[in-house]
Amino acid sequence: MGQGMMTMAFIISIGMLTMFFSDVEQNQHNPNRTPTSQHTGEGAQVQLTSNRQGHYVVTGQINRQAVEFLLDTGATDVVIPEAVARQLGLRAGQPYRASTANGTVTVYSTFIDELKIGDITLYNVRASINPAMRPPSILLGMSALKQIEFIQVGDSLTLRQSY
Repeated sequence: MGQGMMTMAFIISIGMLTMFFSDVEQNQHNPNRTPTSQHTGEGAQVQLTSNRQGHYVVTGQINRQAVEFLLDTGATDVVIPEAVARQLGLRAGQPYRASTANGTVTVYSTFIDELKIGDITLYNVRASINPAMRPPSILLGMSALKQIEFIQVGDSLTLRQSY
């Protein structure tokens, strides 16, 4: 009986350590899983922290469904992996060729009715569905970023939307 209790305690400890380190790993990849907003007289703002690789990853929403964004000022549009677009119910429109970091690919135009990061809300945002892109991250490109102000200082990026 004593040995069984020790084994059970060991298994529970391993399980708790696994959960703890999984959460630590998630925070290193996406330190902005629950972005908070601040409101000024001029609008809403969200402050982001860069991850270990120096990228800004943030949890947001597309059409009221949670998604993970990777901010990419080099992307013309918001770019969504095909599998994620399917889950979000986005319809693929006209195909066209796009130059990406991995070469030229065929992507499909679409529009996002509502895109949110914290209390920043954008409507009718142009986007592309990329069948060659692996999920889960969505590139938050300039079709969204041009609608807000963003200021980077050190490892912090502030997104601001004026009312």
